[in-house]
Amino acid sequence: MKITIPALILLCLSTFSVFAQNSYSIKGSVADTAANSKLTNATVAVLNAKDSILQKFTRVNEGQFAINNLKKGKFILLVTYSGYADFVERFTLDSAHTTHDFGRIKMILKTQLLQEVIIKAKVAAVKIKGDTTEFNAAAFTVQPNAKVEDLLKELPGIQVDKDGKITAQGQTVSKVLVDGEEFFGDDPTLVTKNLRADMVDKVQLYDKKSDQAAFTGIDDGVKNKTINIKLKEDKKNGYFGKLDAEGGTGKYYQEQLMFNRFKGKQKFSVYGTIGNTGKVGLGWRDENKYGGTGLEFADDGGLYFNGGGGESDLDTWNGRFEGEGIPLARTAGAHYDTKWGSDKQSLNANYKIGSLDVDGTKNTQTQNTLPGNFINSNSDQTFHKYSFRQKLDLTYQVKLDTTTNLKIMTDGTDKDSKINTNYNATSLRQNGTKLNTNNRTVTNDVTDKIFHASAFYTKKFKKVGRTLSVNVSEAYNESSAKGFLKSNTTFYDTLEKVTGTPQVIDQRKTTETKNNVLSSNITYTEPLSKKFSAVINYGISVDNGSSDRRSYNQSAPGVYNVQIDSLSNNYKLNQLTNQAGLNFNYKSKKSTFNFGTKAATVNFKQIDLFNDANSRTRNFVNWFPQATYQYRFSQNQSVRVSYNGNTAQPTIDQIQPVRVNTDPLNVTVGNPNLKPSFTNRFSLWYNSYKVISEESLYIGGSYSNTTNPIVSNVTTDTTSGKSIFQSSNLNKQTVNMYANFYYGRKIPIGDINAGLGGDANGNTYYNLSNGKLNKTTSYTYSANISLSKYKQKKYDVYISAGPTYTLNSSSLLPNVNNNGRGFNANGGFNLYLPAHFSIGSDGSYQYNAKTQSFPEDFKRTILNANIAKSFMKDESIKVTLSGNDLLNQNKGYNRSGSAGILTQDRYTAIRRYFMLGISWDFNHVGGGVATKK
Repeated sequence: MKITIPALILLCLSTFSVFAQNSYSIKGSVADTAANSKLTNATVAVLNAKDSILQKFTRVNEGQFAINNLKKGKFILLVTYSGYADFVERFTLDSAHTTHDFGRIKMILKTQLLQEVIIKAKVAAVKIKGDTTEFNAAAFTVQPNAKVEDLLKELPGIQVDKDGKITAQGQTVSKVLVDGEEFFGDDPTLVTKNLRADMVDKVQLYDKKSDQAAFTGIDDGVKNKTINIKLKEDKKNGYFGKLDAEGGTGKYYQEQLMFNRFKGKQKFSVYGTIGNTGKVGLGWRDENKYGGTGLEFADDGGLYFNGGGGESDLDTWNGRFEGEGIPLARTAGAHYDTKWGSDKQSLNANYKIGSLDVDGTKNTQTQNTLPGNFINSNSDQTFHKYSFRQKLDLTYQVKLDTTTNLKIMTDGTDKDSKINTNYNATSLRQNGTKLNTNNRTVTNDVTDKIFHASAFYTKKFKKVGRTLSVNVSEAYNESSAKGFLKSNTTFYDTLEKVTGTPQVIDQRKTTETKNNVLSSNITYTEPLSKKFSAVINYGISVDNGSSDRRSYNQSAPGVYNVQIDSLSNNYKLNQLTNQAGLNFNYKSKKSTFNFGTKAATVNFKQIDLFNDANSRTRNFVNWFPQATYQYRFSQNQSVRVSYNGNTAQPTIDQIQPVRVNTDPLNVTVGNPNLKPSFTNRFSLWYNSYKVISEESLYIGGSYSNTTNPIVSNVTTDTTSGKSIFQSSNLNKQTVNMYANFYYGRKIPIGDINAGLGGDANGNTYYNLSNGKLNKTTSYTYSANISLSKYKQKKYDVYISAGPTYTLNSSSLLPNVNNNGRGFNANGGFNLYLPAHFSIGSDGSYQYNAKTQSFPEDFKRTILNANIAKSFMKDESIKVTLSGNDLLNQNKGYNRSGSAGILTQDRYTAIRRYFMLGISWDFNHVGGGVATKK
């Protein structure tokens, strides 16, 4: 095509015209408000109004600034200068406003802000740095002497319940660190309920990776939702603590002492608590404080101890208090951590000791689904449970040189538990006639000893990305249980007449389990390019375990020495596991992608010392594929999708061919022919935060399906009501799903924090009932809206409410509708009055509608209130009069359903009481008494 010179000139002019029409600019000047002097070198930045992404910036020259070649849109102008408050103003560039002239921008010295009413900017509340969401504590106001827990309640996307359990972005926070170090080990509440909020500089929220992943930078799928509390530098010297003493009606009381001494890089803390209100030393993490052990198979075929442990075939109880009964808790502990040698060496040590007594009653209603039929059972029980535990753990780290580190960890636990439970149960046929009755008493004493030790060595080479790490660990667990089962069962015909002779059981039971696991793993990473790397690992482990269960009848009154072979067995499990893996990792500015797999060959010897014919050797291969992709749209917005698959071995309790008759009407039998199952798990996570509007959005969820699942196989004798439970593999897929979202923002009108959230979780499960396949579905959906407002030294108020709906069905009883709706709400307020008085109240409401299986509505309203008076200039001493459960409606209640069995529990719970308490919050840090916010 031939272009003439006039045409070319015309084309150039046209192009220039179009460019000019689409080129926008700003200009202005910057000066001091008071002195009217030019502020040369002040920074002028243009941010995108939608997501605060930086578009362009410049420096002020001789008091003037100009930025050209901007695009059309809505923007934010940010002007900063050292010593002056930031200037922020929104503006728009469009066809009607191609140039925006800000005129003379007058900056205000920060020192003048103490005297002025108008403030042009505020501290950025939230920053997102990669996978870490960082909250600036200075941007959130709390009351004087408030704790970290009170600060967390003000942060968007984080919820703290009445027991101190923390949920962030829809996931439970399992660790709370202080300056990156563990504080009293695994109990977050010891940080959140005791450290002062005014000591906090930043709160960081992230998924804590394993030591291996943190070192290599390559995701291995191990993550724990973690909060790190970064302290202000001037708060790291001095001492602080709290002393509480409370007593009330009904013989309720709670006392607490916490003392902390911080000196630079050294932290020393001690605490002690005692109480029977369920609030002292009885946090949501008690399964770790008092947890027992039980023998299971790891995903790679290895043995480990987990769960109810050692309680044999008797009632299992791991020392948790979940609102059932009246507790008495005594706990104490000490913590010390320090760094020395230019931070090349560090030590973290924790010691905790505690006991827990729980007395109570419980009523359980159960519906057992059968083909075209069901059995209803009602059980009343009284119980006394006791657990004593002490644990010591040490972590030592040393930087051998600039490229080499060594981390050594060890911990030991000693635990004793005792239970005594009495049952009185009745089962009814579908037509309401009596089927059987059972009265029994179960007692058990358990002793557990646990020891773990590990060494983690890491080495970085000269070539960036090339690393070597070696991990060696040993775990030894020993559990001994002794107890008695005394039971009397009577059976009835359809006319409710006694049939046959009542079944009487009087047996002594013992269980001895031991396990020793020695494992090692070596991992090597090699960069294949600047963005692409490979990870190779190999591990070997030797596991030796045993489980010896015995039941005895009496040869004479009180002499239990006649072994019952059908209820006794002695198993040994020895295995050798070799595991190798290859993973690849790609990382660019915005994207991270890793994928690969691990494979484990397991030589497994299952030895039955009672019957060698049941002994067998198995060899199998386990696979662990994984893939994760993360994309960062901006610093404040990212999305992550992941997949991982794992093979799961049956537990020793599922395999061991011994009858467990703790409940004579529901007997468990092992299945030594069980095979592994395989689970595919997919997850999605999205996170977005807009700084200017304080708008946050979190979306997360997971979906998993299990092939060849291990399910419950139940055979029920409809004439007696006896059921035999055995685990079996099934040629079906079970499904589990979970989804969560949270949207929150600051409403400018009224300065109100608003949030909208929702959850969906449930499963599709299969089991066998009298030889017929039963498909059960159980899904729960809930929504929640929350509003809160805080005005320092004036008031704070919050409310949260939303409906729930549960779908519950069984293919064996398609005409029975157990879908149920519900509603939950909670709220509270505090008013801060003159003369350091305050009054407050909080409450909750729960409603569960009746279903065909449970034809009663459940309603509960709990209302608490308090009035307090603070003394001293810093309000460090407070006297409080409080009332708990003023309406006296705290009825313990829980409803659940799975595997064709619906259950409804009602149990003893802490009821109404009044309490008078005094607390002293002492604080001497930073060289003097800390000032209030």
